[in-house]
Amino acid sequence: MLFRRRKPAGFKEKLRELVWPRKGFLRPARYIMMRVLRLSASPHAVAMGFAAGVFVSWTPFIGVHFIMAFVIAYFLSGNMVAAALGCAAFGNPLTYPFIWGITWEVGHLLLSRQAQIEGQTIDLAELFHKLHFTELWKPVLEPMLIGAIPPGAITSVALYALTFYTVKGFQTRRRARLMERARLRLSDPAGNMPTV
Repeated sequence: MLFRRRKPAGFKEKLRELVWPRKGFLRPARYIMMRVLRLSASPHAVAMGFAAGVFVSWTPFIGVHFIMAFVIAYFLSGNMVAAALGCAAFGNPLTYPFIWGITWEVGHLLLSRQAQIEGQTIDLAELFHKLHFTELWKPVLEPMLIGAIPPGAITSVALYALTFYTVKGFQTRRRARLMERARLRLSDPAGNMPTV
């Protein structure tokens, strides 16, 4: 395998990397940001794809997030890779507990069910064991799906604007750098071009 370690990491080193990564906790976020910026699509397509992935991450349908994001991105002329990156960046095991708590509370607030569920308990393990969609819909999925719409819309619109202007600025600066490099290459026929 290319770039493999000469000496495999031991148990202590693996445990330390799990608790405190050597390259830092922000490295995955920086990687996703650079991956989104370097996509070769229009700023609108990149931002729309990323926003579609973020919006879908709020829904409770975990197994089909990528498919839903691809469908939304396709119909809104978004980039499919950006949609996948939006799903991966926003909906992950670290954020799902917060997403589910927010959607649950907002859903019950919007459906005015707070007074109805005060004394009741829901046995989620039993509902998921039976996997009866009709029994699972009313107490769990309906409030989470309804509750996903407002925060999903707010975050996807905000991240669309942020992603659009960031990608647009990055692509403009990159185009200017490439034009300057091409201009220098054309002006120096000997090939002694300084680096820009």
